[in-house]
Amino acid sequence: MPKPWELVSSAIDRSYRVFGLRTDKARSPRTGEVHEFFVLEAPSWVNVIPLTADDRVVLVRQYRHGIRAVTLEIPGGLIDDGDTPEEAARRELREETGYEGTELTLLGAVHPNPAIQNNLCYTYLAEDVRPVGDLRQDDGEDIEVVLHPLSDIPALIRKKEITHALVIAAFYHYFAQRMTPS
Repeated sequence: MPKPWELVSSAIDRSYRVFGLRTDKARSPRTGEVHEFFVLEAPSWVNVIPLTADDRVVLVRQYRHGIRAVTLEIPGGLIDDGDTPEEAARRELREETGYEGTELTLLGAVHPNPAIQNNLCYTYLAEDVRPVGDLRQDDGEDIEVVLHPLSDIPALIRKKEITHALVIAAFYHYFAQRMTPS
């Protein structure tokens, strides 16, 4: 079984608004050799599956600079300093969709890419959400809110209309927990 590597040194190379670049040197327990690794240090994130009383999912369509394309996703974002994951989930749901729900349920958390990132992404379910006001978008956002029946989500994933890995992981958590017999 693989063993943890001994950390020889660690230093922040550069810090940006949403992540920092850290360089670690670690010794392999198998070979004894020291190797250099680059890690993106980032705050943890949240995403929210918002469901209306009639089982429609509130989704957001937005431009993503990493792939230079518009994506279909669930609302989500960074957990700000001092916020709990649930507080961040409530805030992101309200800001990105104009919807609120009464109760949020934690469905799970995943490591987005543990090979190079140190953060988590928490997924919440917000049930019986309803519109309560306008979106509160950041200056760098341009979001369209769209609703789809929950039953359409697997087809949207198969047809590659939903491609964001963390959104797919969120729906996996939902369907694995809510659609299997107890």
